[in-house]
Amino acid sequence: MYDIFLLADEENNQQIIDEILNKFKKLKDEVKKIEIKCFLSNENDILDSYLEFHAGAGGTESQDWAEMLRRMYMKWASNKGYSVELISEHKGDEAGIKSSIIKISGDYIYGFLKSESGIHRLVRISPFDSGARRHTSFASVWIYPVVNEDIDVEISEKDLRIDTYRSSGAGGQHVNTTDSAVRITHIPTKIVVQCQNERSQHKNKETCMNMLKARLYEFELQKREKESSNIEDTKSDIGWGHQIRSYVLHPYRMVKDNRTNYESSNPDKVLDGNIDNFLENSLYKLNA
Repeated sequence: MYDIFLLADEENNQQIIDEILNKFKKLKDEVKKIEIKCFLSNENDILDSYLEFHAGAGGTESQDWAEMLRRMYMKWASNKGYSVELISEHKGDEAGIKSSIIKISGDYIYGFLKSESGIHRLVRISPFDSGARRHTSFASVWIYPVVNEDIDVEISEKDLRIDTYRSSGAGGQHVNTTDSAVRITHIPTKIVVQCQNERSQHKNKETCMNMLKARLYEFELQKREKESSNIEDTKSDIGWGHQIRSYVLHPYRMVKDNRTNYESSNPDKVLDGNIDNFLENSLYKLNA
């Protein structure tokens, strides 16, 4: 192919040159995909993933930011052709979300997203501030794998506290009139899961148990790797000094990952789901 390229170059045949360059680009992309897949060798990397979002301090500002983050990952999944399911949502007082859980299904979702767990920081001119002042907001994202039936996680009924309540929409408005929403607390670990996306209490409880199984499995993996205490400490403070990535919309425009130092000067594109370069750089960093 190289000889053909040289011949086309000598004859100034731009059509053939463009075709060869296009083939080289496709080959390079395929090699890159194979290289990335080599990094996803952990037994859990192939699994689907739950994404859990929480707004930090700051009321409406942070709640709006949490929803922007959720949209970013949902757009990423949609762009890739993955399926997204809303598991639970606690809407903000005026805008955004206080918390939410989604499930993304597809090949190697957990492997790609596992390094996204942490605090994400936004700097912008607030659309909610009549004085048009600059605000800094924080929100957290926590990633854990959807455990399949082949993985055995023992859960004792005596370790659970199960609460039912009415699903609520914005402003506390009840979505339905039955106590169909379910919240399960695992008392020994203090892990809490909840689901309100189904009208059936039975289905919501089943979803909660699946999420709890996933959380406990991830908890044990972290403990085995001696990472659990560090992550739990980070979870306790959704604020300054703990962020893994900063999204700055004012006074300049940039998204920068604090762990890999990778940055983009196009935050709109990033917030629209184009986060592959950040994910890939995190994988390279983890496997360095």
